[in-house]
Amino acid sequence: MPPNTTATTGDTATTGAAPAKSGRKKGRKARLLVLLLVLAVIAGIGYGGFWSVSTVRASLPQTTGTITLDGLAGPVDVKRDGNGIPQIYASSDEDLFMAQGYVQAQDRFYEMDVRRHMTAGRLSEMFGKSQIKNDEFLRTLGWDRVAKQEYDTKLSASTKRYLDAYAKGVNAYLKGKSGKDLSLEYAALGLTNDYKPQQWTPVDSVSWLKAMAWDLRGNMRDEIDRALMTSRLGPQQIRDLYPEYPYSRNKPIVQEGQYDALTKSFEQSAAPGTPVGTGTGDTTGAGTGLGTADTTGAGTAGGATGSSAGTTGTGGSGTPATGGSDLTSQLGGLYSSLDDLPTAVGVNGQGIGSNSWVVAGKHTITGKPLLANDPHLEASLPGVWYQMGLHCRTVSAKCQYDVTGYTFAGMPGVIIGHNGDIAWGMTNSGVDVSDLYLEKVTAGGYLYDGKVRPFKTRQETIKVAGGASKTIVVRETQDGMPLVSDRDDELVQVGKRATVNSAAPDRGDGYGVALKWTALDPSATMDAVFALDKASDWNGFRAAAAKFDVPSQNLVYADTRDNIGYTLPGKIPTRSAADDGSVPAPGWDAKYRWTGYLQQDELPYEYNPKRGYIVTANQAVVDKDTYPYTLTTDWGYGTRSQRITDLIESKIKGGGKISTDDMRQMQLDDSSEIAKLMVPKLLKINLDDKNVRDAQKLLEGWDYTQDSDSAAAAYFNAVWRNVLKLAFGNKLPKELRVKGQCLWVDKIDSTGPVDDDTKVRECGQRAADQAQPDGGDRWFEVVRNLMKKPDSDWWKTPKQGTRPAAGNMDQLFARAMIDARWELTAKLGKDIDTWSWGRLHRLFLKNQTLGTDGPRALQYLLNRGPWKLNGGEAAVDATGWNAAGGYNVVWVPSMRMVVNLADLDKSKWINLTGASGHAFSAHYTDQTDKWAKGELLPWSYSSKAVDKSTSDTLVLKP
Repeated sequence: MPPNTTATTGDTATTGAAPAKSGRKKGRKARLLVLLLVLAVIAGIGYGGFWSVSTVRASLPQTTGTITLDGLAGPVDVKRDGNGIPQIYASSDEDLFMAQGYVQAQDRFYEMDVRRHMTAGRLSEMFGKSQIKNDEFLRTLGWDRVAKQEYDTKLSASTKRYLDAYAKGVNAYLKGKSGKDLSLEYAALGLTNDYKPQQWTPVDSVSWLKAMAWDLRGNMRDEIDRALMTSRLGPQQIRDLYPEYPYSRNKPIVQEGQYDALTKSFEQSAAPGTPVGTGTGDTTGAGTGLGTADTTGAGTAGGATGSSAGTTGTGGSGTPATGGSDLTSQLGGLYSSLDDLPTAVGVNGQGIGSNSWVVAGKHTITGKPLLANDPHLEASLPGVWYQMGLHCRTVSAKCQYDVTGYTFAGMPGVIIGHNGDIAWGMTNSGVDVSDLYLEKVTAGGYLYDGKVRPFKTRQETIKVAGGASKTIVVRETQDGMPLVSDRDDELVQVGKRATVNSAAPDRGDGYGVALKWTALDPSATMDAVFALDKASDWNGFRAAAAKFDVPSQNLVYADTRDNIGYTLPGKIPTRSAADDGSVPAPGWDAKYRWTGYLQQDELPYEYNPKRGYIVTANQAVVDKDTYPYTLTTDWGYGTRSQRITDLIESKIKGGGKISTDDMRQMQLDDSSEIAKLMVPKLLKINLDDKNVRDAQKLLEGWDYTQDSDSAAAAYFNAVWRNVLKLAFGNKLPKELRVKGQCLWVDKIDSTGPVDDDTKVRECGQRAADQAQPDGGDRWFEVVRNLMKKPDSDWWKTPKQGTRPAAGNMDQLFARAMIDARWELTAKLGKDIDTWSWGRLHRLFLKNQTLGTDGPRALQYLLNRGPWKLNGGEAAVDATGWNAAGGYNVVWVPSMRMVVNLADLDKSKWINLTGASGHAFSAHYTDQTDKWAKGELLPWSYSSKAVDKSTSDTLVLKP
């Protein structure tokens, strides 16, 4: 077992109950009051008095007949199919986007309203004092301020016209309507405050891009986690948990690509195998100081020498170490603040990813490309995506769009989809576009390059429903980094006992924590959305993508002329050799500041590769030995991407051609790659207990698929969870473990472990769906490497009650099989014939505001589920679960699509929930059952196909 991490008991919760609820719920206590009042009303006057038929029906949209809208230049047709998905037909761009705003507001205005309050840091206006801390943090980031700067100074005139038209459409829908006319949630809010929705503004739409960028910002959580680990783990142990990307086994996205300017740049800046900005250090773990990295890319977080705990010794370069209990607590506080923030597009966890791939016509039945995409996001109700088509009756200079796909309610245009010429999909690139900096704060400002510089400050007033307003002061460095430590009590003082060398600045009352993030600089990303929607070829697509500054996404491409491609856009920083962005860096030292940004012609892309397909699933973009820049140290580990590649290759090598349905079936592949590695070993282990042997036999002959009715999948995943807990989870610091799960561990102080065998009881502090080890494919790689070291200390775990101790890998695997048997006995019953993966692996869809907490009656009205799901963590069918927290599904393929470039009307799509955000609409979750079964809906595009599928037609008239 690693030093100073001996666990003397299991991870039993303090009360003996289940783990505490998600930390994300801590800030919603005031909402509980709202819900209790609703329940009181229900109890007092019955459902008919409050949730009356008229209340419910008042907010359902009109989908047939005629509505007059001031501001339209001509009539607009809104044609909805049997699933309520709208296709809009107009004769000018402005009318098209005005109608889009109107229609989205019909279906989703409450969702739009909540999310614009989130992006502006104004949730307290709706939900009261429980949201003040969230609002303080969001005001500190200043998303809406940056969005306003973008609208005022960065966006093209045409984009501003479209945003204005969209806002005009939303406001036309709001005109003359009270809260209950918009959504029944407003009726509930009306019980406790007099909140009334305000007019929509173009900046509300632009702010959404900031929220999207925040959720897809890269490795900030890994950056925090590595720093937190130093309180319990040494440099080599941290490296064990952040292994090298397996380039030889899991191929990067770009294999035959071009880099334009990179040939010259590469020769000038680095030799092959020596990426620029990867940090310094040696293989022993003695780094050169805070923020530096060793040759594996895992930061040593202090360059500690001579201590297995990584918290003592002297860091080099005049920089501090990140060890020390206070700094650990404060970084934990920052993580807690991040965790409490509501998610925008549903990414608030680790391990979340997406799949997108494209196959050229030479490998398809149709002779033209097929393109698939399924972004993996946190499950929400309503789903984050909104399906629609935007069609000009005649494409011309006056009306330029004929596009269909997925967009966000609250934002004009289409984000992912196709037009008449091209199709595109997105996955998160994961490039590192944000860094945390420790700042030496004084009464006069902050220290930078030996001088004290004054902060830039601004006041923000937060209005609070049912309470007094609160004013805060936001401090920023001269280069625009907000001091996020001002927003959390645990971050006010930083590192009182953190080890630093004599050259580091005196900490005084503590170091602050500041955030550097590309999205805090105004950009023209909104221009990219409209440019993508009307691009007609590869060059137009690349030019549009170049405008997509934040968030950086992997973009795959196909067109009707049988071309396929990939490009990586984004505003991506470059760093000096002193810093690779893997851990918080010293803000007082200029050499840790970003050195610039990669230019578009320095970013990798690929066009018509000889292999005839391109796969992106959050793996490494490019091999580190062929690219001179460090994009990140925290790629996904390529498990999904390589499985998709293998499925494509097996079809091609077998002489077959790929069909639309083959693409769908690939999306549903639920094989467990970690099971393929571990099960042969598990079957060789001798077990004394007959009941455990019976469970072990479930794995004999198992094909490694994780179908919902599979008992073998249930047992293996329970074994996997217990392997992770015993080998790693019980040895991590409390800041990474599940809240409420407590252990007796070796006592530590600022210099490392105390040598007197003193034990202290430490309870986990992290939400169950955020804790580590989460079981993602990073942990696949960790276990794969350590299986080659069967006597590693990681495999050692103490005896617990009647459960045996383990001194090597086989013994720990045996212990995990025992623990898993009795865990599933408690959850599913003693009879293994009744076990199934779907009984453990369930999806609950919860309304993200009034359906997350509170009286069961209201939750019943707003929430849906459960669904028993196939799939699993790091499977292509990525119905993800957090192994530290339990088996319930926490992220999902948020939509699925397959575009057929030979006949666009034969494309297929599905959404997680439905078109409507109204709880009693027929289209609230009408796609979910089909989604859970892996089915896809027809996706009409041509006017003929749309007319054939139309159920309701609404005419909007000027």
